[in-house]
Amino acid sequence: MNYDVILVGGGAAGFFTAINLAEQNKGLKIAIIERGKEVLSKVRISGGGRCNVTHACFDPKELTQFYPRGAKELLGPFHQFCSGDTIEWFDRHGVTLKIEEDGRMFPDTDSSQTIIDCFMKAVRDLKIDVITSSSVQGIFKKENSWKLDTTTGNYEASYLIMTTGSNPKMWNTVSELGHKIVEPVPSLFTFNISDKRIKDLMGVATPAEVSVKGTKLEASGPLLITHWGMSGPGILRLSAWGARILAEKKYQFHITVNWMPQHSFESLKEELQRIRKDHAKKNVIKRIELDLPNRLWERMVVMSGISEDTKWADVTNKQLDILCGELTQGEYQVNGKSTFKDEFVTAGGVDLKEVNFKTMESKLHNNLYFAGEILNIDAITGGFNFQNAWTNGYLAATAITTKIEGN
Repeated sequence: MNYDVILVGGGAAGFFTAINLAEQNKGLKIAIIERGKEVLSKVRISGGGRCNVTHACFDPKELTQFYPRGAKELLGPFHQFCSGDTIEWFDRHGVTLKIEEDGRMFPDTDSSQTIIDCFMKAVRDLKIDVITSSSVQGIFKKENSWKLDTTTGNYEASYLIMTTGSNPKMWNTVSELGHKIVEPVPSLFTFNISDKRIKDLMGVATPAEVSVKGTKLEASGPLLITHWGMSGPGILRLSAWGARILAEKKYQFHITVNWMPQHSFESLKEELQRIRKDHAKKNVIKRIELDLPNRLWERMVVMSGISEDTKWADVTNKQLDILCGELTQGEYQVNGKSTFKDEFVTAGGVDLKEVNFKTMESKLHNNLYFAGEILNIDAITGGFNFQNAWTNGYLAATAITTKIEGN
């Protein structure tokens, strides 16, 4: 089968690129080839089934700061197609997005099916072929075209766009074409911690500062105690920024947690000394004037050697120091990681030095393009990985359109 353009990978980047390309070039023969039975499977589960489409950050430079890998390369592309453009694009295609308090943006239906329906309608209207259950066995350059051997037959196209995400087999195929693949390691994962200080506190969430001992890695944000350890935006940020370092440590390391980020050890001690003086006759376990979940406060009090019936007047300076230490400098052993929900993200992929970020074209091969997580780009949670896919796809589609018009 001959096509003008073939996209390998039926995910967010593949569909968005194909739709933009078809809209800019009426009559272009385009196919999306997907190895699975279903397309857009990651879109379906993202954001807990609501699809976190993008983030309400509209300044390109500020937006790049959410990408542990790819920040420098994405600055130019974000000036071409940023979050505001994404909102306008979906609005034009009948999908209204809403902003949540933390800046994440979802379809106003709160359903990822809305995004899937939008894409599927567009490919039908634009007559883009979607070929499923078709696994690519080999990719070959043939004079001025690309030849693909797949389990559903052989295909040929003038332009090839790789949008296969974190697919090791496709990374191997791309490396056979001469591209360097930065070894993938997990990003966006939670920490496995077995510690009596947080045992049975599942569901407790509070702002915290977390750092990895012996490194410069640190992050802040809501921390969630789970039955296996710690999760929440603060932990996920740390996992993203520390993806390579933590992989080298084989996910065995120590973290320091400040459960009261508004305080240092010294300022908290002053605060507790004041409370001890002002509330001498009250029980320590009954928290007073501190911004901390009750269950966490009660556990830290007991773990500091202060019994449940101890009154503030009877707390020793040594006990106060231990309590301050637990609350601002608590040290925890991490033994392994767990995937965050179903949203597996990797750091790694096609080396960014080998891609032209004005066009998303390979610097090694004419008419070979990349978009999405196949590249060594990843972001923290919040809609940023999708925004990278939309931006890459728009640039690749526009670049191919410019080439076609110039021929």
